Amino acid sequence: MMAATGKLAYFRLPPLPTVGELLKLYNLRAEKQLSQNFLFDLRLTDKIVRQAGSLRDAHVCEVGPGPGGLTRSILNAGVSEVLVVEKDSRFIPGLKLLSEAAPGMLRIVHGDILTYRMDRGFTENVSKPWEEDPPNLHIIGNLPFSVSTPLIIKWLENIANRTGPFVYGRTRLILTFQKEVAERLTATTGSKQRSRLSIMAQYLCTVHNCFTIPGRAFIPKPKVDVGVVHFTPLVQPQISQPFKMVEKVVRNVFQFRRKHCHKGVANLFPEVCRPELTQEMMQKADVDPILRPTELAIPQFRALVDAYAHLCAHEPSLLSYEFREELRLKRLSKLRNKTKGTTPSPQQPY
Repeated sequence: MMAATGKLAYFRLPPLPTVGELLKLYNLRAEKQLSQNFLFDLRLTDKIVRQAGSLRDAHVCEVGPGPGGLTRSILNAGVSEVLVVEKDSRFIPGLKLLSEAAPGMLRIVHGDILTYRMDRGFTENVSKPWEEDPPNLHIIGNLPFSVSTPLIIKWLENIANRTGPFVYGRTRLILTFQKEVAERLTATTGSKQRSRLSIMAQYLCTVHNCFTIPGRAFIPKPKVDVGVVHFTPLVQPQISQPFKMVEKVVRNVFQFRRKHCHKGVANLFPEVCRPELTQEMMQKADVDPILRPTELAIPQFRALVDAYAHLCAHEPSLLSYEFREELRLKRLSKLRNKTKGTTPSPQQPY
């Protein structure tokens, strides 16, 4: 259909049952154990979609569409196609209804986003070289709280390795999180919310906390508000070492978030050489050992990870060392020694 301007008009969904009516029609309700919360207000779902910028002719993967409220807003945004990945089979009939109302535009995958091979979800012509602008491909999702953090960690590793959704280039993400998690993802140096998640997200992406949705907007109402976060992968990560190594250093540093950062760094090394190697790493990185983890900027984390990589190059066994494992073995050894040293008391006469 041609618009008055001579340009093709955007596709608009025909009149359909509301999301609320669909839930009644299929006798659906949110499952507490799956931490599901539905968003019925189409003004809010439209606002989420607008954070992606123009979606004209875009390819979109929506994660966990549920009853399809957000899906409707995506379909009405002028997209080329939408791929939805839904684990809960109860929502498939309602999504099929949407698919029939948008012929050729909506593909439904009944599966788990944590295991789904998104690198096979779209054709190669969607791809853009990493160094160029991001591809016209977006991932959008109102995620269950139980899935959101493990999923973003998985996708951050995919970004570092340019795998999964990022085989197509610097695919952008719009995702919802508990407000507290959204604040951690975007926290600046020195702020109370600064955490391991802040560093892992920000060394790989430009991260923006778009807006907050009050909990009362969801059905059922969660106990917390929800933050909408936008991620754009950086052309060049701010730390160039392997993801697993970065994660290990950052995790150990934040293990004692209220103490001086050298305390966490020390746990990267076996007890026999801990003081010497901790001092060597801090000096090589030129990081003040009495700064707290929340006070370290990403360039300082980069220096720490580079210093750790240098030490590992000279002593590769450090890579596989885990402080908690050494602690576990020590406790086990103490327990065995204690058991060996205990002799049964002689039986007392009646």
